[in-house]
Amino acid sequence: MENKKAEVPPSEFDWLPLHNEVSGRMAFDETSKEKFIRKVKENPLVPIGCMATAGALTYGLWSFRSGNRVMSQYMMRLRVAAQGFTLVALIVGIGIAAAKNK
Repeated sequence: MENKKAEVPPSEFDWLPLHNEVSGRMAFDETSKEKFIRKVKENPLVPIGCMATAGALTYGLWSFRSGNRVMSQYMMRLRVAAQGFTLVALIVGIGIAAAKNK
């Protein structure tokens, strides 16, 4: 005689209470576009720094290709400064978010 245990199929949503406990907030759906807009509003200096970096890199490469070495060097230095600005803005944003959560 076999001792069969009745197998209960797992519910599709059993993970939700665990997810809510781990994340500390209610789960909600957010599209990529909504998440991007929320992140830009939380720390607007990071996208500005990224655009400045991309602009300096693009113009610097164009200057290099056209033979204007002085402007190319200037733009590459500006690119490094823009990358530093972006990194500092990112770190400050993380610090503010961490302080806000405490």
